[in-house]
Amino acid sequence: MIFTSHMDIALQEAQAAASRGEVPVGAVVVSPNGSIISRASNRTIEKNDPSAHAEMLAIRAACELLGQDRLAGYDLYVTLEPCAMCAGVIAAARISRLYYGASDKKSGAVEQGARIFTHPQSHHKPEIYPGVGEDEAAGLLKAFFAGLRDTPP
Repeated sequence: MIFTSHMDIALQEAQAAASRGEVPVGAVVVSPNGSIISRASNRTIEKNDPSAHAEMLAIRAACELLGQDRLAGYDLYVTLEPCAMCAGVIAAARISRLYYGASDKKSGAVEQGARIFTHPQSHHKPEIYPGVGEDEAAGLLKAFFAGLRDTPP
């Protein structure tokens, strides 16, 4: 099978989040055969739910659709390095490969901060591919936060 990145879809989801006033993060769950199972964007404000991160929503939707609690063999594309909460769910769901765009020095927990997958209590470590679509993802985040501060990006 030829590798195809689905980061473009995750970036579309991130743009949709920004248009709703949410932090622009998007995520896509992809099956072993390369088809998109679910896609989501941040909805923490809309749902009044601090756990409604794009990764969480995409993983929940995929598990519900498939009728299973594990996603072994599945890939996750997300525009921002997952936080500790999302990394924990990625491990619990047994996601096989994690592709993410921008690093998150403040809240990231994959290669920054807590480094969840290297912790002895983490029962699973996906293959990790950072920097996929990094410039576009970082650009969306910078523009969003500059807009909140009302300054140019």
